[in-house]
Amino acid sequence: MSEVIRLTFKEMCAQFDVTPRTLRYYEYIELLSPDREGRTRFYGPRERARMELILRGRSFGISLEHIRQWLLIYENEGTEAQMRAWIDLANGQLEELAIKKTQIDNALVELTRLRDVTLDALSEKA
Repeated sequence: MSEVIRLTFKEMCAQFDVTPRTLRYYEYIELLSPDREGRTRFYGPRERARMELILRGRSFGISLEHIRQWLLIYENEGTEAQMRAWIDLANGQLEELAIKKTQIDNALVELTRLRDVTLDALSEKA
């Protein structure tokens, strides 16, 4: 039988490059539930997998509350329900990111235009 690898609090922070405050917050909002032995926390495969999903979701701009709800679906309804919920969540986030991309593209065009107008004004004064 293979031994289950468990990480300490400090090891978990290092492996996922998060601050202790972040890790404690994820526990506080019930995204993570490490095993406890006295005051020591241990993170097994389940918690590490959840952390990967949390960080991936955050990299897509998904809120922690949406991630928490999505993780609860797995516990309460299983994999298929979670996968269907993921599709809905991803579709919503894709729409939001497309809107933000358009806003950023517009801001880049306008900022470039204003910079060029200012450069032209400076060169006319020279």
